[in-house]
Amino acid sequence: MDKEYLLHERPLKALFFFACPMIIGNLFQQFYTMIDSVVVGRYVSEQALAAIGASYSFTNVFICVAIGGGIGASVITSRYFGAREYTRMKRSIFTALLSFLVVSVILACLGLLFGRQIMVALKTPDEILDMASTYLNIYFYGLPFLFMYNVLSSMFNALGRSRIPLYLLMFSSILNIILDIYSVRTLHMGIAGVAWATVIAQGISVVLSFFLLLRELRSYEGKQTTVFSKNDLKQMTHVALPSILQQSTVSIGMMLVQSVVNSFGTEALAGFSAAMRVESLCIVPMSALGNALSSYTAQNLGSGKTERIKKGLQSALLLVAMFALIICVIIECFKKPIVLAFLGSEGTATALQTGIGYLTFMGWFFALIGLKMSVDGILRGAADMKMFTIANLANLTLRVFVAAVFAPQFGIQMVWYAVPIGWSVNFIISFAEYRSGRYKLLANRTA
Repeated sequence: MDKEYLLHERPLKALFFFACPMIIGNLFQQFYTMIDSVVVGRYVSEQALAAIGASYSFTNVFICVAIGGGIGASVITSRYFGAREYTRMKRSIFTALLSFLVVSVILACLGLLFGRQIMVALKTPDEILDMASTYLNIYFYGLPFLFMYNVLSSMFNALGRSRIPLYLLMFSSILNIILDIYSVRTLHMGIAGVAWATVIAQGISVVLSFFLLLRELRSYEGKQTTVFSKNDLKQMTHVALPSILQQSTVSIGMMLVQSVVNSFGTEALAGFSAAMRVESLCIVPMSALGNALSSYTAQNLGSGKTERIKKGLQSALLLVAMFALIICVIIECFKKPIVLAFLGSEGTATALQTGIGYLTFMGWFFALIGLKMSVDGILRGAADMKMFTIANLANLTLRVFVAAVFAPQFGIQMVWYAVPIGWSVNFIISFAEYRSGRYKLLANRTA
């Protein structure tokens, strides 16, 4: 398949083949984060699992900043690629890499300075606070690797080369799992071993990814005279900031809601943490389709093929329905053994009931986030960021409000009832903007 297949192939085929490597790669990424939890829950303690879970909602915000920033930057790169302006394309790539390297170092320093205070503010139980802080400190040492890896992956996706990040993720995932087991079972490093395993695996992958990108860029014509452009950075920021917000909406909501869950105790937190890991895995195909539609939309708008956008959305929704059905069947049939895989034989009844309760309810609603992310992907690819931002803010606000106000009165179940409410409102707002057709006009202005 040629490098411009997003511009020429049938939308269903193009999106499927573009999204599949991202789905598989992200599944590997989620899989090794799940292995972190399984290894800790089985070979360290339920408290250690709760500590990782308490940290996860916080660390996932940084992951989403990296992913959202990379996606935002890739929209501009995709536009240049679709227009075959390869010199500007190369410049935009290096502008993104330099900018996000600086951002990642700043965020890492802030995390090291204030991470523990934030965990205290989130009402992290005292018995797991030290373990959570240990995990976070090591995590922040490796934050620049996390940022650069995700931005590099987004650049490959912008060039239609989504298989390269897949191969790197497979390598990184396998290495991470090996290091997890070795550091915990052989070296007895506990929760710190799991954190260092992730940092080392991501660091090696970043170095490999960077040199592969340099080799890829040499295959395109155009002499590059500068490696940084203020204008490119301005355009990227216009798309990246709302994109970061969209990617972070779920994670920021999780972090704010975390204080509500923490008030129910360590056992409930352990079960909720296990279920959230599974939810992150289930969201992967929906997120990948949304990201695929961003690159698809940006490339086709860049080449003037606006008529392909509607067909692309229709194709994406068919794929969403297929994935949602598969996910629902798997969760409803295997929810108990899935949760037990995290908790082990010594898991408490409260932890087990909390995890099963969350998955039982959420299994029926993953189509909603697929709808939301697909339409959001088109708006982001067209740089139509105003209503995109409003929709995602409405999602975040509703989730936090419902959980914070009603969970203390009616039980922890209100935490997960809030999720599909937020997703639904987000989709309605974004779809109304898509139907208006304004995204096409905005794309022409920013071209």
